[in-house]
Amino acid sequence: MRKEQNLMIKKEINNDQLIAQIIKGIEEVKGNKIEILDLREIENTVCDYFVICNGTSNTQVNAIVNSIQKTVSKALKDKPLHIEGSDNAEWVLMDYVNVVVHVFQKHIREYYDIESLWGDAKITSIETNY
Repeated sequence: MRKEQNLMIKKEINNDQLIAQIIKGIEEVKGNKIEILDLREIENTVCDYFVICNGTSNTQVNAIVNSIQKTVSKALKDKPLHIEGSDNAEWVLMDYVNVVVHVFQKHIREYYDIESLWGDAKITSIETNY
């Protein structure tokens, strides 16, 4: 029952608001190469959007993840349904149901290149001022 309640609450949160808070959390700890992949026009996807960024070390990857959690929780009273990969902090996945966040170390992001796997997605790059 609790999982169903979480899903109902998550549907009430606007994707644009959630993405804006995720980006704010990434920027607060200087995450790099932020991109949004819009998956809504692609059939059989698990979510509507991917937000992808990278950090320079496992310490920064964990800082980005913590900053996203804190920023989203404070602004929207929301938390991820699931977080995976925090132990080694090379690739951390944060599942906010309609929006999935991927926080990589640079070399892992280059290796997996998930942006090219979703080549049909509309990609928006976010400019950072640092």
